[in-house]
Amino acid sequence: MLINGKELLEVAQKHHFAVPAFNAGSGQLFNAALESCEKLNAPLMMAIHPDELAFLTDSFIGQVKAAANKTTIPVCIHLDHGASFEQVMKAIRLGFTSVMIDASHLPFEENIEITQKVVEAAHAAGVAVEAELGTIGDTGNTVEGGVSEVVYTDPETAKEFVERTGVDSLAIAIGTAHGIYPKNVDPKLRLDILEETAKRVDIPLVLHGGSSNPDQELVRSVEMGICKINISSDIKIVFANKLREILNSGNNEIREPNVLFPPCMEETKKVAEQKIKLFKAENTVPFYQSEAAIKGVLV
Repeated sequence: MLINGKELLEVAQKHHFAVPAFNAGSGQLFNAALESCEKLNAPLMMAIHPDELAFLTDSFIGQVKAAANKTTIPVCIHLDHGASFEQVMKAIRLGFTSVMIDASHLPFEENIEITQKVVEAAHAAGVAVEAELGTIGDTGNTVEGGVSEVVYTDPETAKEFVERTGVDSLAIAIGTAHGIYPKNVDPKLRLDILEETAKRVDIPLVLHGGSSNPDQELVRSVEMGICKINISSDIKIVFANKLREILNSGNNEIREPNVLFPPCMEETKKVAEQKIKLFKAENTVPFYQSEAAIKGVLV
């Protein structure tokens, strides 16, 4: 069932788990993520970056919507790191049920101004809005990008930002980075910032750059209030590595997509399932069914 991001994350917040947000760079990655969530009875946020959408083309959203309306698990189609009002409006017209406006690189007042504008338009269309305060690092070679030095979220500023913008969820910067950390980097999350922000902000908090962080830190972040964690590089790397293995196997007769890609998708599923369990999202679909029943919604 296709639902919006606010509905998806409020249930996660109430029941203390994190929704996995898998970035779909291809139909194969989307299908692998969907099948993993169906297997483990978990919700799915399918995150699509504007650069990924440009590659996949607008028609891809029709495929995602059809699959979301057919499955029995809750699915949200989310615009990841929308950089402008125009990008967000296009996503809404295409049928995204959640959008992120990322103006975190702008001065605070400008971030508030564009976020307010997006919230007003998106809420009128029944679409949830995520914003970001602080900056996410960048380890290189990712579609999501980032900055070389993280600007941590200030908890008191986060409170003001949420109150003034009316956003439905907030991405906070506590030391994560997009991509896979170099071998000489040992990431340490500022869980103290998460703790203080969760005390001041009552909307769902989300974490970007969840790939390659230590499992115990991600578990702790969920326990402390993170309701969604973005995973991109972790699922794409195993997919690509398996594809390289197949192409380098010496069998030059392997060329059909339905032969090349299924083993890559199986590797993706292994990682996706591990993340779902790590985020405590396994077997949480009944929570959504209960909420729907309370609201009188047929599921």
